[in-house]
Amino acid sequence: MTGLQSWLMDLWVNIIETMLRLFPFPAKTGLKIIGKPDENSPVLLTCNFQLTVRRVKRALKEIDCYLLVANTKGINVWCAATGGYLNNHSVISVIKTSGIEDKVNHKKIVLPQLAAPGVESKVIQKKTSWKVIWGPVDIKDIKEFLKDNFTKSEKMRKVTFPLKHRIEMAVLWAFPLSLLLTIIWVSFFYEELLALWIQVWSISLVTFISYPLYEPILQLEKKQGRNAFFGWSKLLILLFISSFALLGVVIYTVIIKEFEPWLFGRWCIFSFIVSLIIVIDLAGTTPNFKSDTHEDKAFSVVLDEERCKGTGICISVCPRNCFDLDEEKKVVVFNRTNECVQCGACVVQCPFDAIQFENQKGTTLTPEIVREFKLNLSGKRVIRE
Repeated sequence: MTGLQSWLMDLWVNIIETMLRLFPFPAKTGLKIIGKPDENSPVLLTCNFQLTVRRVKRALKEIDCYLLVANTKGINVWCAATGGYLNNHSVISVIKTSGIEDKVNHKKIVLPQLAAPGVESKVIQKKTSWKVIWGPVDIKDIKEFLKDNFTKSEKMRKVTFPLKHRIEMAVLWAFPLSLLLTIIWVSFFYEELLALWIQVWSISLVTFISYPLYEPILQLEKKQGRNAFFGWSKLLILLFISSFALLGVVIYTVIIKEFEPWLFGRWCIFSFIVSLIIVIDLAGTTPNFKSDTHEDKAFSVVLDEERCKGTGICISVCPRNCFDLDEEKKVVVFNRTNECVQCGACVVQCPFDAIQFENQKGTTLTPEIVREFKLNLSGKRVIRE
């Protein structure tokens, strides 16, 4: 296979797996050897979601290292960690069974930072003697991270939602939704299938590409402390997306030069339903907000400064850079509360149990609860390990 053929094959697989990203896509677990590593080479770990493995291997292609692929049921890192599939057991298991301990003379392993909600570093070290080092949020920063001796900048710690990721999210929604609606649509309006696909993909792309325009609206509602499943922010966004979809319907009726009230009304209803499906949990499809389906949305992080010893591990694992270190008091300060997505990484990793979740009614989710119970697809905490 030539270089061009290999590149085209890789591109095609990436497109297919991005379109099917809503579904588990398991890769083979175990040890992957990248380049020509020796006993001093770094050891990294990732999930066994096929698309993630491919991208991690591509990012590491110029680095001599070992890559451990842990069993996460084919789910990506952040979802697997918060859902309990990337956990202590899966990390310990791949360390013990991969043979990595016979290949290196050190006991350091780099885990993705977004694995922090599900993997307890102190448990890994206690049961395997391997020290967990939290890598950058994005694999594109791994070279710089390793070159700087495992040092992370603030930029490397913070999860963002750039255009590339927003387009991927649009594709993630548009493809399966198009297939599902085609099955329903084909029996009644076969001749309109192309228009259906165009409308679904257009609505999805506009929704996510225009995200920076309405992110402040979601942020404002969050600051107001409202936890309604369908608040005023969603209503405004739905009206915006629906207006665009309505414009598409008008253009469609003009192109076919056949304005029929039933045809126009049918497409208006269809476009509104598609917009509603995509917008209904829009916050949860971004890395900047907590899903509206999660029980934890009503909880906030509470920091006990008397327990805090200023280790700064919460700073290292927080994907939204919500914490700062007060060097004078030797404690951590939870400064940017409105940025918090309640992922639980800080709660899980704090060695002194100085952080927990608490709601306005005084109900608490202690570190023990957050570590033992993980979120299922409905956003409820259940035992995973």
